[in-house]
Amino acid sequence: MSKNARVIAFYLPQYHPFPENNDWWGRGFTEWTNVGKAKPLFRGHYQPRVPADLGYYDLRLPIVREQQAELAKEAGIEGFCYWHYWFGNGKRLIADVFQDVLDSGKPNFPFCLAWANHSWYSKNWNSDGSVSQKLLIEQTYPGLEDAKQHFDFLIAAFKDNRYLKVNDKPFLLIFDPVTLPQIYIDHFRTWAIEAGFQNGIYLVANITHSKIKKEDLLNRGYDAVTYQRLNTINSYLNNMGRIGRGANRIYKGLKGFVLNRPPKIFDYKRKYNLLITEEDKERDVLPSIIPQWDHTPRSGWNGSLFINSTPDVFYKHVNDALDAVNEKPEEEKIILLKSWNEWGEGNYMEPDLRNGLGFINALKRAIEDYQ
Repeated sequence: MSKNARVIAFYLPQYHPFPENNDWWGRGFTEWTNVGKAKPLFRGHYQPRVPADLGYYDLRLPIVREQQAELAKEAGIEGFCYWHYWFGNGKRLIADVFQDVLDSGKPNFPFCLAWANHSWYSKNWNSDGSVSQKLLIEQTYPGLEDAKQHFDFLIAAFKDNRYLKVNDKPFLLIFDPVTLPQIYIDHFRTWAIEAGFQNGIYLVANITHSKIKKEDLLNRGYDAVTYQRLNTINSYLNNMGRIGRGANRIYKGLKGFVLNRPPKIFDYKRKYNLLITEEDKERDVLPSIIPQWDHTPRSGWNGSLFINSTPDVFYKHVNDALDAVNEKPEEEKIILLKSWNEWGEGNYMEPDLRNGLGFINALKRAIEDYQ
């Protein structure tokens, strides 16, 4: 089968101050705060990551969003999937950027939404590898009235002619599909049909743990799933039991101490092939590609990171994903790109001082070569 794959990139609409962050972290805090103060933890560790073409941008500026869209088009990306935060009873966070995109009609670049339905915590990564956390804002599901209020917001986005659809269904990803009450799934679908989308919603479940089963989610009404295998590269740990995991933590810690390197380092050159599997060839599975990853700006020594994540290796990774979707129906040749601009996690496509347009060109080249 031919036709281009549909690459959709997750997009973080942060990078500007907002009141809650000012209260929690100090006035003027943005994602750039962690990015800028990051330090190298071993020889050759690329930190801090420094943006190139777009600089340390403020997403409240429309010109920045236009420039991002132009770069994404150049890479062969079909659209952005904006992370959307709805905590219940109309409470949203980081809402201004997408709202302005929706209201202004600019940039003229396709988009969809991913509901990041999880609570926010202030986390501290401890020296023993554990994480302590303080609740900042809780994700709630108040019920039918909240579901309708939320859907009324969603339908305004769905009806925008830029909104991405699959078989005429608006695409909506759910970050935590397990905790989402069934009443939301059922009524979102019903209300979408009543609003004129006769096929309902293309609902995608994000799977972050090996114990979550695709079949269970499909039976609840999800159309497809995507596996976030960053969390499952180490999936063998899930089968080790508490004692085994504890012993592994000690081993990793000692190894990190001896080598003077953080314990959660993975070689992208050797591990990228684990990010796409035979499961991704199934029609109801959307493969996910990851250009690079380094969580240490947020979590320090105990953060996970890739080394050797170069554009050339990413090119091979993209080809694996293209193989996975090749035989799928044209509308469903979807590849999710994690992510366009998660700088605080070292997980981005945008140009930096080391690689320039390298990852953008690698994606473009992979798509063109595959044709």
